[in-house]
Amino acid sequence: MVELRMATVSDAREILDIYAPYILDSAFTFENELPPLEQFAGRIETCTKKFPWIVCEIDGTIAGYVYASPHRDRDAYQWTCECSVYVHSGFHGKGLARELYSILFSMLKVQGLRSVYAGITLPNEPSVRLHESCGFEWFVTYDNVGYKLGSWHKVGWWRLQLNDFDLQPSPPLKLPDLDPGLYQTLFTQAARRIGERL
Repeated sequence: MVELRMATVSDAREILDIYAPYILDSAFTFENELPPLEQFAGRIETCTKKFPWIVCEIDGTIAGYVYASPHRDRDAYQWTCECSVYVHSGFHGKGLARELYSILFSMLKVQGLRSVYAGITLPNEPSVRLHESCGFEWFVTYDNVGYKLGSWHKVGWWRLQLNDFDLQPSPPLKLPDLDPGLYQTLFTQAARRIGERL
């Protein structure tokens, strides 16, 4: 059975288990140490006050997750955000990341976000293909911007425009202000598509 739903703090352990190999064994994230479980649960709680954090469960196990986070903290940046998606190694190749991103971007669009950014440690051709297949366009690469696992790494930045840049934008809606019926429909449709590919 496939279920997509909003993440809760009680999901922190399973989500952190998915994230851990990316921290410990790769430079795809520039975090160097596993965050304590309570701190990680706090990230979920803080995020979902404003942005979606969505998990995909397959037969009761979290197979992947996606979330948005602020691009910068100052008010002028409130119409932009960053995105991240992670999939358990046992569920790669089943289209989960693309489905999770599709839901996230649909929700962010309704919230009133204008642009979503993705930073990709390079080289990472699978991630580049994923983001460009979702409509992202590359705009800059920072050379030697991060040092991890004995090497300097470059990070490319991609942008997806969600809404027009009108000159009197209303503040974006916060996640709790969205109609749950909107995303429940998205969750149900994506769960069906994922189930058909398993």
